[in-house]
Amino acid sequence: MVYTTQHDGWRENLLTTPAAITQLLRRVRRVAVLGIRPERLADRPAHYVPAALIELGLDIVPVPVLDRDISHILGRPVYRSLAAVPGPIDLVDLFRRAEDLPGHLDDLLAARPGAVWFQSGIINHTVAEQLARAGIQVVQDRCLMVDYRRFKSVGSV
Repeated sequence: MVYTTQHDGWRENLLTTPAAITQLLRRVRRVAVLGIRPERLADRPAHYVPAALIELGLDIVPVPVLDRDISHILGRPVYRSLAAVPGPIDLVDLFRRAEDLPGHLDDLLAARPGAVWFQSGIINHTVAEQLARAGIQVVQDRCLMVDYRRFKSVGSV
């Protein structure tokens, strides 16, 4: 696949250093969680990580993928796509397998979040590059709960 862009500095949107991640976390207030799981699966990271982020003071917007019959998760109304979420999204926290990410790319691009966070174990360089070329910052293979908790406690990652 050939990519063209007017901005050759797209790699700057691939955040890997502690300083770059700290800068991102300073701006994050509203997080859409794509792939969030409901309370009956409270032992899964896709539930307890967003729950912990609420306790840390973030506004969480649930966007479940599998649990289509649920109307609320963590006491908040769910949305069926990122693009359907009203208002700006600072960050999308992804709980999807790496091979499933291409299927969410159009929705991610339509939502225009400031950043997308691929949870621990999730790496997809092709999708990360496409998001970065669109001006969206990307963090791969890190736990948002761990990094945000550290950020809140000591002010750095």
